[in-house]
Amino acid sequence: MLSFVHTRSGLVLAALLLFVLGACGADTTSLQDIEHALKNARSYAIILEDMKVEGNFFKDYYHRYRIVQGDNVRTTDWLRVSKEVYRANEALLGMTIAGRKDGDPLPAAAPPGYPYVGDPRYGSWRTDSSGRTFWAFAGGMALGSLMDAGRYPPIYRSDWEDYRTYRSRKSPYFGKNRQYGTYGTVTQKTRPDFYQRRMAREAQKKSSFLKKVSQRTGRTKTNFRGRSGGRGK
Repeated sequence: MLSFVHTRSGLVLAALLLFVLGACGADTTSLQDIEHALKNARSYAIILEDMKVEGNFFKDYYHRYRIVQGDNVRTTDWLRVSKEVYRANEALLGMTIAGRKDGDPLPAAAPPGYPYVGDPRYGSWRTDSSGRTFWAFAGGMALGSLMDAGRYPPIYRSDWEDYRTYRSRKSPYFGKNRQYGTYGTVTQKTRPDFYQRRMAREAQKKSSFLKKVSQRTGRTKTNFRGRSGGRGK
């Protein structure tokens, strides 16, 4: 199971035994398992960091999660998940897919950081040189570190207001231009390994298909007999 220790900085991940089991191909792991391990944490975010499919005829599905809690960030090893869980989250790469804020579950998937914007405990609004208002996370916060590292563009007030509309409907928010999630430009830029694996897998599938077609065509030509049966006139 996933275990934790208490330190001065709060609840900190101590031993990722659940993740090790998942990486070794043991029983499938669900988000509910991780959320249960975090049941005593009032605020945290689980980001779908990466995902992959292995195998051809019999497929195995995997996720990697980034868990952000206060000033702490931990990224899991590969965890084997069910096909249903993989399909349900297939469009949400790079998104916050689960979490809690002040004890309340996050209503729907959103880009990292968005659920915490607007709360003065997590940061403040500032204005850039172009006069646009953006959110600056408080120093020392892990979410702020992610944003400052350039993995994600600034969260402008207009984007956040747009997000609030989706949040009220409990609908996933992919950005005004759908730049987040598996098919978004932001995700394509920040997670090139995922797309390289997907392209390689598609190329392998295409090669395997063409090989099968070639083999079938060869057998057809070899076994073909004319309607005359080979008899002369």
